[in-house]
Amino acid sequence: MSLDSLPSSHGEGVPEESFEVEPPYQPDHEALAAVEKYDDRFLDRELSWLHFNQRVLELAEDPQLPLLERTRFLAIFTSNLDEFFMVRVAGLKRRIAAGLAVPSASGLMPTEVLELIWSTTRDLAERQARLFRDEIVPALSDVGIELVRWDDLNREEQKICKRLFRDRVFPVLTPLAVDPAHPFPYISGLSLNLAVLIRNPKTGKEHFARVKVPPIFARFVPVGNQRFVPLEDVIGEHLKRLFPGMDVLEVHTFRVTRNEDLEVEEDDAENLLAALEKELLRRRFGPPVRLEVEESIAPQVLELLVSELGVSDAEVFKLRGPLDLRGLHDIADLPRQELKYPAFVPTTHHRLAEVESASPVDVFKAARRNDVLLHHPYDSFATSVQRFIEQAAADPHVLAIKQTLYRTSGDSPIIDALVDAAEAGKQVLVIVELKARFDEEANIRWARKLEQAGCHVVYGLVGLKTHCKLSMVVRDEPDGIRRYTHIGTGNYNGKTARMYEDLGLITTDEIIGEDVAHLFNNLSGYSRNAQYNELLVAPDSVRTGLVEQIHREIAHLREGRSARIRIKANSVVDEGVIDALYLASQAGVPIQMLVRGICSLRPGVPGLSETIEVRSILGRFLEHSRVFWFQNGGEPDVWIGSADMMHRNLDRRVEVLVRLPGQENVEAIAQLLDLAFDPDTSAWVLGSDGDWTRNEGSTHLQEALIEGQRRRRNTP
Repeated sequence: MSLDSLPSSHGEGVPEESFEVEPPYQPDHEALAAVEKYDDRFLDRELSWLHFNQRVLELAEDPQLPLLERTRFLAIFTSNLDEFFMVRVAGLKRRIAAGLAVPSASGLMPTEVLELIWSTTRDLAERQARLFRDEIVPALSDVGIELVRWDDLNREEQKICKRLFRDRVFPVLTPLAVDPAHPFPYISGLSLNLAVLIRNPKTGKEHFARVKVPPIFARFVPVGNQRFVPLEDVIGEHLKRLFPGMDVLEVHTFRVTRNEDLEVEEDDAENLLAALEKELLRRRFGPPVRLEVEESIAPQVLELLVSELGVSDAEVFKLRGPLDLRGLHDIADLPRQELKYPAFVPTTHHRLAEVESASPVDVFKAARRNDVLLHHPYDSFATSVQRFIEQAAADPHVLAIKQTLYRTSGDSPIIDALVDAAEAGKQVLVIVELKARFDEEANIRWARKLEQAGCHVVYGLVGLKTHCKLSMVVRDEPDGIRRYTHIGTGNYNGKTARMYEDLGLITTDEIIGEDVAHLFNNLSGYSRNAQYNELLVAPDSVRTGLVEQIHREIAHLREGRSARIRIKANSVVDEGVIDALYLASQAGVPIQMLVRGICSLRPGVPGLSETIEVRSILGRFLEHSRVFWFQNGGEPDVWIGSADMMHRNLDRRVEVLVRLPGQENVEAIAQLLDLAFDPDTSAWVLGSDGDWTRNEGSTHLQEALIEGQRRRRNTP
């Protein structure tokens, strides 16, 4: 990675005199007590997550952003909140029901957290609905994109909708009545539904029916000239065709969110693949955790829904329609480039471009010359990581490919390359994580496809998710066997690599290669070598390794050497790591943290965390890389990898951090962090009260990195 075009003020590349700190600083009981006396030192993780989604909503509210990007952030806000209810709220309710209602690290009981979630999410949902209705819809209309309701359509547009309903929608619909002969139907999670009240004109008796809005059609129906009407409006206006001879009295939209977190007892499962397939069938029938209805819903209809679904009043969200704004992704995808971020095309990393010729990039040749530190999406995934696997599959000198897969794209070239490699007779080992949340079904399909091609497919270690991002190619070369290794912070997914910010290292470093080889053996066999030289591997050594490095910074500071900690992560929740950071802050070590999502650490508390600064950057790309920078007395140690500071990552997943080799790589990360923590860089800043304040600086991190990439591309 080259960030030479960015300003650098770190001054940390020049090592001070050689030193040894053995053993590192070990806190005594008095030091630990000085931290533990702060009973309220942890922010609640669930409420912190809601603050994160509020920041997403603030992007949708930002008039400085392109209009269709604001529209997309509204859709992202909806998807985020859906997953939060399906997993986090469902988990809270499950613990309460099971009698496991113990206080969280923040000191709040699950019931207290749940009440705060209801009130906070209700406020956020209403804020989103107002933003959509009062700002986004009028602004879209001003530029010729109109989101209208049925009554706003002219006669010709209504005819278009009538034909669509008759020819395509009507054949798909299935009305489900509720009466003594027809029990209340199952309502699938996140489906959009119409609650219909009908009356028999002969008997005068009223009946309830449910009609599911088919998700196979576009949510917003185009009627010409970039005018769109919600699909539920079209269906609602033509219900007489579904209920001939009946009077349609009322139509109301509603939506249910269910517990969709998987529970697979692996110890009792003879075959994890079969057990997971069975659990996926059960997922559809998880208990409801939220009911969204339009605010105009009739009281008797709402009462029926609440009764039949078994939700509490607190779990009912009355909102002004339309519900479920995930469909706004389709609007954001409209071909109106002037309303979007300027076009951006990743470029080939300069180390790879140096060996580029008429043929595709030779990743092996480049890696033999120098380590390649990639920064996606600025560096192309297709000409680096994807090319690495494709080249390995086609190279007759490659003997084996070993790969972890957590999430991958639906048309994955990497999957195809692994299949090709196996069919060509190469040894191919693939560690497929079947329990990658909400990607389970796709991963089962890939696992079967890889097995059929002759790949050795294993599912990692019982009780642990394999979340690390590793790829290793074993190649027979004139001077012997050489290992080429890629270790990343993001998934092997070409689609998300264009939207997620991630780091990755391609190296021929022999020690790293040997470490990774041992780890693959641990994952595929019965080896349990927990000792690595250049890796930290969870659940064995990530937490302890990072805490030791934090203590080492304290020791450096006490010995008069330079000390500093900088962390970039998605989430920071683990109490052990946080308490170690508090100890370092009490000792005077400067600490800067860039946290995209949840942060349970409370910065700026006098006597506890005065030297800790926490920032968050959200934008065009999803900040996803994990970086751990330790000043180390002037000889910085920098680690990148897959692990966030959460219990699940450190205790229940296989995660990997790699120590970056080479001064150039360390310098590149230094420049990236310098820019991120520059006071003039726009970011949200976390206060000691848990609130985030937006600091609008003159520099936007992602825009600066895009501009730096453009300058490098245009430099001969």
